[in-house]
Amino acid sequence: MSDVRLPEGLSDGDLIAVVSPASWPSGEGVEGCLSVLESWGFRPRLGTHARDQLGYLAGRDEDRLADLNDAIRDPEVRAIVTTRGGCGSSRLLHGVDVDGLAADPKPLIGYSDITALHRVWHLAGVPSLHAAATGRHADVVNRVLRGGTPPPVTRDPRQYGSGLTTGGRASGPLFGGNLEMLARSVGVLDFDLNGHVLLLEINKAAGLGNVDRALTQLLMSGALDGVVGVALGWLTGFEEFEDRGWTILEVLGERLGRLGVPVLAGLPFGHDPDPEVAPLGVPCTLDADAGVLTVSPALRMAP
Repeated sequence: MSDVRLPEGLSDGDLIAVVSPASWPSGEGVEGCLSVLESWGFRPRLGTHARDQLGYLAGRDEDRLADLNDAIRDPEVRAIVTTRGGCGSSRLLHGVDVDGLAADPKPLIGYSDITALHRVWHLAGVPSLHAAATGRHADVVNRVLRGGTPPPVTRDPRQYGSGLTTGGRASGPLFGGNLEMLARSVGVLDFDLNGHVLLLEINKAAGLGNVDRALTQLLMSGALDGVVGVALGWLTGFEEFEDRGWTILEVLGERLGRLGVPVLAGLPFGHDPDPEVAPLGVPCTLDADAGVLTVSPALRMAP
């Protein structure tokens, strides 16, 4: 990871690019996103190919990449919002204009499949937001984009899996996202998380075997060497799921236990339309004893 380059916080009237680097969004999703950004006082601009459809992708790889790089290279664009995840972000990884991003830092907002692109931002030293621009926590996205401090994220002891919480505290830059996308980035992008707190959200569609494979790949590749803590999101959908006597709790307990670091589970991050906002690439403190994850601002307060 490069030295962190905090972008300047946005102000009313700033331009936000809205792009679809993965799967294509619904019409209602696009309109809702544009409406929310306008209501915040920003000027949203929809990418040329954001509504394209090619199978499950939002158009051809070269067109999705062009929209993303156009947003990176345009000095008027101050943030980039993705319309949805799905599948397809990984196809773009080696084509992203990293030099342009480093020269003109601007945050990326998205989650799920967008985790692959968050890794590119992280390697460039530019913070990004594991978040949705619409939904219950949209006001927090607005606050963070303007340079505000995100509210602390608190463990919900009622959530399935929250009992995986251990004790202890850890501090370091926060990075992570969707488990499968993190594992599939190994060997494609540099993956050194030494000194980091790892954020994990896990999709029920993966099944226990794939969760095991993904965690094992990250562990055996050395990608998690030096991780100082784990912030674990919801395990929605796994509550009644069992595979030959094992649940997700056994898999995570055994795999993550090998790290020997504090784990804070039951956090409201997940494969859900309304995840809490998690700035990535900036300092955080994970307090497993208190059940709280505190993350620093991802942008500088606008003058």
